[in-house]
Amino acid sequence: MHPAPSLIFFTTLSGAGFALLALACLGIAPSTGWGGLLEFALAFGLALSGLAASTLHLGRPERALKAFREWRSSWLSREAWLAFGTLGLGGLTAILSLTGLPALFLGLPTALLAIATITATAMIYAQLKTVPRWHHWSTPALFLAHAATAGTLLAGHRLPAAILLVLTAAAQFAAWKAGDARTGPTTRESATGLGPKVRPFEAPHTGESYLTREMVFVVGRKHRLRLRSIGLAAAYLAPLAFLAIPPAPLALPLAALTHLGGTLVIRWLFFAEAEHTLALYYR
Repeated sequence: MHPAPSLIFFTTLSGAGFALLALACLGIAPSTGWGGLLEFALAFGLALSGLAASTLHLGRPERALKAFREWRSSWLSREAWLAFGTLGLGGLTAILSLTGLPALFLGLPTALLAIATITATAMIYAQLKTVPRWHHWSTPALFLAHAATAGTLLAGHRLPAAILLVLTAAAQFAAWKAGDARTGPTTRESATGLGPKVRPFEAPHTGESYLTREMVFVVGRKHRLRLRSIGLAAAYLAPLAFLAIPPAPLALPLAALTHLGGTLVIRWLFFAEAEHTLALYYR
């Protein structure tokens, strides 16, 4: 599929923001004083920035509120409700924590809602049977892993972040290999079983449309391998190198920034490598 910048920033920033919010509400990240104010502000800033970016991908942004109506059948609608609930309950938790009032009783529900929101975001893509690379349990697992890693880095926990970086890197590499095996080289001939030189009787349509802009995109194998290497180096190896530096003021921020930057590359590949069965009509 064609990688839309709005979706890349949405899935990366919102995941990191909701994960950090969950950690702050549970007291695992600073949640009181100036440190708590900074963590809550960063968490809400990332989550809201990601959600705002997602509206840029809508054909009619003014109709965004209508997404709330279809929660029975749409993961997008469920994500909207869960995000609304997470931000609302998280805001109340933040106010109580920053004013010195007991807030732990709200921490666990907020954290569970944040996890559910990230999962719902991933399920928007994992539910699509027409995209074999996405239609797998590894999609929500990786969304949660990247969010947890980013949140832990932003919360300032060096050792847990280092462990998550190693585990997420291994999971991402395994997901790429498994995704390559699931998709494989598909052609009209293999899809129809009609032998060589199969071609449509007529073209699907005569001009460009939403389908060709969004669903038909091919990234070359050479570029794919190069971008995977860049993503692995930026998202995991560089942050690990920064974490290995003896405690220094900029080590953790640099580790978090490089991880988020590398995750943007990996998320670009998540969309670019998705092979929609619709593309068979255009080959």
